[in-house]
Amino acid sequence: MSAQCCAGQLACCCGSAGCSLCCDCCPRIRQSLSTRFMYALYFILVVILCCIMMSTTVAHKMKEHIPFFEDMCKGIKAGDTCEKLVGYSAVYRVCFGMACFFFIFCLLTLKINNSKSCRAHIHNGFWFFKLLLLGAMCSGAFFIPDQDTFLNAWRYVGAVGGFLFIGIQLLLLVEFAHKWNKNWTAGTASNKLWYASLALVTLIMYSIATGGLVLMAVFYTQKDGCMENKILLGVNGGLCLLISLVAISPCVQNRQPHSGLLQSGVISCYVTYLTFSALSSKPAEVVLDEHGKNVTICVPDFGQDLYRDENLVTILGTSLLIGCILYSCLTSTTRSSSDALQGRYAAPELEIARCCFCFSPGGEDTEEQQQGKEGPRVIYDEKKGTVYIYSYFHFVFFLASLYVMMTVTNWFNYESANIESFFSGSWSIFWVKMASCWICVLLYLCTLVAPLCCPTREFSV
Repeated sequence: MSAQCCAGQLACCCGSAGCSLCCDCCPRIRQSLSTRFMYALYFILVVILCCIMMSTTVAHKMKEHIPFFEDMCKGIKAGDTCEKLVGYSAVYRVCFGMACFFFIFCLLTLKINNSKSCRAHIHNGFWFFKLLLLGAMCSGAFFIPDQDTFLNAWRYVGAVGGFLFIGIQLLLLVEFAHKWNKNWTAGTASNKLWYASLALVTLIMYSIATGGLVLMAVFYTQKDGCMENKILLGVNGGLCLLISLVAISPCVQNRQPHSGLLQSGVISCYVTYLTFSALSSKPAEVVLDEHGKNVTICVPDFGQDLYRDENLVTILGTSLLIGCILYSCLTSTTRSSSDALQGRYAAPELEIARCCFCFSPGGEDTEEQQQGKEGPRVIYDEKKGTVYIYSYFHFVFFLASLYVMMTVTNWFNYESANIESFFSGSWSIFWVKMASCWICVLLYLCTLVAPLCCPTREFSV
């Protein structure tokens, strides 16, 4: 069995076969899932490399512990201390290579409907050669002539792509809120317990949002000072109240009967989370107390102790950053997400209420899934049709590459950026998160007000 497994992995790396899990005790895996896992793995490897390049600690450790470090740097023409391989400019080049990699595959996989075509085989296999291609593109970016012009132009491309990535996530969040309410409301026709479920979840959402805003008012404000925090908490709390009142207003209810407090509760929770994330990313304010000592204000006392351990904060923060970006990429590349962005929704009468409404309802096993336990370790589940849109999948990862580039290099404060100070506070990140918060509210309000402004047009949400 081990020889068969090795042969399968070799076919996966150098051929068009799908990748299976390594251990014999592991269950079989769908090709659609294994393919996305492999692309995500490549993405994670490059993101980790970018974080290492932005780390001054790693650079110092390498210089101290690697023998002949300076000679090696001069040998590869990377500078006396490999300064060309670290810092924001190196991250820009590596992310340029990764973005080009995903953009090429985005064009290559346009209009693929099943896994039988030649282009689909390239998408689902040949992982060793794709790893070589990714490495070559990331390395080749260091040899682009006229680096200053390239970096300045690529910075603006990265900013546009990063904001577009954020916009897609916000659109999908608003769509998620509407879909949740519509799905559970459909169940009330046959079972009145769905009303209780809607009421309970709505209560939980508003409790989280209200509790979060209150806790932030306690820990991120003081009686004297912290005026910016007080204003932002007041504004964002007022926006949560505004969208709740608009959602249940008679004019909106007449045009959109499915509109309710559940959607506004979900958006309010996300606004609360973004507000907390923004305040946590804000640079600390330091003032002199009555004894002439520097005192940090407008942040929780327990947070100051945590930030003293830079290595712990860097490791935890980087892991959380990678996890959040990867989750956003994978959840926004499903076929339902693509349909939502294009305005295609299921008819309300076809909705079947489910607790886990995000997933497709379980049906009969396909022919590939009904194979015996001794069958292939990879289930080829896309012979009749693709589970997700290949080109859209690569396009989202292309935008994610730009978002990573801008985030890791501290957006527009790139010259002084490093991964150790990234999690201790940045005005660029603070305002990006606050802007995302307000754009999210604006998008949700548009879905409520648009049917009133255009009464002759049909809206599906």
